[in-house]
Amino acid sequence: MFENVSLGVSGFEWFPNGKEFIVSSQSNLLPTGWGPIELFKVAADANLQQEKIHPFFTILTNKDLFAITAEEFKWSDDGKWLSFLAIPTASWSNDSNSLCVITAKGERFQEVGKMLNNQDWFNWAPNKNQLAYISGEGRFLVENKRTTIAEMPAFIGQKVYTPKGDVDLDLSWYSPDVVIVARSKENKEWKEGPVPTMYTSLYSIHLKSNDQKQLTAPKEKERDDTPQAVNGYITWVRHMENEQNNVWIREGLEGKDSIWIKNVESEPVFYIEKHKL
Repeated sequence: MFENVSLGVSGFEWFPNGKEFIVSSQSNLLPTGWGPIELFKVAADANLQQEKIHPFFTILTNKDLFAITAEEFKWSDDGKWLSFLAIPTASWSNDSNSLCVITAKGERFQEVGKMLNNQDWFNWAPNKNQLAYISGEGRFLVENKRTTIAEMPAFIGQKVYTPKGDVDLDLSWYSPDVVIVARSKENKEWKEGPVPTMYTSLYSIHLKSNDQKQLTAPKEKERDDTPQAVNGYITWVRHMENEQNNVWIREGLEGKDSIWIKNVESEPVFYIEKHKL
């Protein structure tokens, strides 16, 4: 059984209370240019009834924050902040999108930074209002991709953790103070031709001390990416040239690596059930 709730939606997400959606409506092209992006709060039982759909926030775009749609909504752990990508027109979105945050009541909105359109590249910390994301513009992954931590409100400050000469191409929170990233050396020599493969290994970043350690050591022509941390375990996908990929697993930061799932096309999906007392 299903029912229509709202029309004209380009992106949506449940509110933490499970009773409402936040939805976005795509900007319209007017004679004067692109109009704003409208966000709405929609009751789950709206059933297309306009009286159950209310304006939430209007994103006024300009040359610094140009976008025509808002998508990839994610709530902070305490439900007080909502992050999302403000995405411009097609070709532009391949090179730069605006990572934005807004409070749960819509009274404060802020652009956090520029990044690629990759929903896995920004995530909230467990039990903290910190947003980790891979900043940097440009569709090619050979340079200018940095793990950045923004403390909410984002104007409090942001810190870049990727060392110079490296690029980070995926991330996951291991704990409130440790982030796992997939890291490779930059390739600034590449200018044209086939885009080179970036052979990544996993690294841990301890945010308080800035201590960073290499966790995995794939062989030549192998790469580790898509790290995920669940209940103290770390999983990742190891890609091997001309062979099937395997999912590897480790218990803790210092545990022993082992193959968990053989011959996969993509990473596993974990569903974590949260109980509120």
